[in-house]
Amino acid sequence: MLDDLSFPFNNSFADEMEGFFVPWQGDKVPDPQIVVLNIALAAELGLDPTVLNSAAGAAALSGAMAPAGASPLAMAYAGHQFGGFSAQLGDGRAILLGELIDTEGRRRDLHLKGSGRTPFSRGGDGKAVLGPVLREYLMGEAMHALGVPTTRALAAVTTGEEIARNGLEKGAVLARIAASHLRVGTFQFFAARGETEKLRKLADYAIARHFPDIVGREDRYLEFFRRVRDAQASLVARWVNIGFVHGVMNTDNTTISGETIDYGPCAFIDNYDPKAVFSSIDQHGRYAYGNQPVIMQWNLSRFAETLIDLVNPEDSDDAIRQLTNEINAFPAHYQQEWLRGMRAKLGLLKELPEDLHLANDLLKACEGQDVDFTNLFRALAGSVRGNDELARANFDDPAVFDAWAARYHTRLAAEDIAAELRAEAMNRINPIYIPRNHLVEEALKAAVGGDLEPFHKLLAVLAHPFTEQDGSETYALPAPVDAHRHVTFCGT
Repeated sequence: MLDDLSFPFNNSFADEMEGFFVPWQGDKVPDPQIVVLNIALAAELGLDPTVLNSAAGAAALSGAMAPAGASPLAMAYAGHQFGGFSAQLGDGRAILLGELIDTEGRRRDLHLKGSGRTPFSRGGDGKAVLGPVLREYLMGEAMHALGVPTTRALAAVTTGEEIARNGLEKGAVLARIAASHLRVGTFQFFAARGETEKLRKLADYAIARHFPDIVGREDRYLEFFRRVRDAQASLVARWVNIGFVHGVMNTDNTTISGETIDYGPCAFIDNYDPKAVFSSIDQHGRYAYGNQPVIMQWNLSRFAETLIDLVNPEDSDDAIRQLTNEINAFPAHYQQEWLRGMRAKLGLLKELPEDLHLANDLLKACEGQDVDFTNLFRALAGSVRGNDELARANFDDPAVFDAWAARYHTRLAAEDIAAELRAEAMNRINPIYIPRNHLVEEALKAAVGGDLEPFHKLLAVLAHPFTEQDGSETYALPAPVDAHRHVTFCGT
């Protein structure tokens, strides 16, 4: 029985935000089955994994039947997609099933992606297929283990349907957990319609949910913008510091909470390349690896536009001036976050002025040298211990590294810390294992073909990215030199 699921729903968005969504039920499906269940996350949410793994649990997590206390709905939002504005997007193939208060008192959305058509579907079938669902499951869990704020997967559920994509593919639904699904695009939806009072209500709701310490402040809307800006500066710095390329940084994929959302055409770089693009539809490199900070500032500018009438209802010029000042501060905030991460990756404890040049010059040295980004930073722990060979072996021309390493060792000598302690600290920051693109594709291909063992093995390795695991050496290797260029797709 669905009542046995005992979801502790506490649905503030459904209860308080009428007019911001359409109540909606997921499609009936012929044979919902749990394929992967995140038992640890279920425990965080106060849910019983045994019950979730039942037929009733599969029905609920596919969207086919709403359990007691759920308030399923499709959220309205707009967005800039590759720079072009769409005034109405919304949950076209997803529903917010409800909100849960987890065991630490945090409010978290339970969202079902691929649950069928909604009023926002715009001609799509509203469905998802198994490969992309498992990709998002895997990538979200990998990012969580790497310490990056992210949505996470509670379950991947097959539906018993066959969905037309590249031929017929297995239908699936991703049960996703997020701090919320409020986006820059949510604000754009109402701003585009000139609905200032709804914008105010939305902003007050978002503030109460994500930044409760500023509720009631006279300057709360400007401070709200600052908080979102800083959360996104930190997020993108974390992406760049681990070599992650989101691939589709549209404003509807920019969360108010500062979590990574939507792992469609994402990938990790192997060789360092600021121009790296993997998405099949990003023909001009808008969302390239090195462009991500600039794009986030652009997205935040679109967010700021929605807040003008809230920041100063009496004087829009003053509001624009204040918001522009905060937007212009983004690069400094981003650089601060990025440099904090780079210092940790390089094992630097003090903050010295030359650190920015040292970090940037290492990356410049990597360009055109076929340097594996992840393996280089992991190998620098060896340099700290007095052996540069592992790091320099990453370069086609080791002399390029040697010139930089001489400066690095001089910088290390400015701090009085035991080499082993420094190296151990670096190894807690620089992963051995990331979701390497060729391994992800191999695991997904096998899973779609019915063999989930490679997926589970990869998932288990990625759960502990900083710890060397016996027998997992191949998971730390770059793609074979004869591998095809990696291309990703939006995954609908």
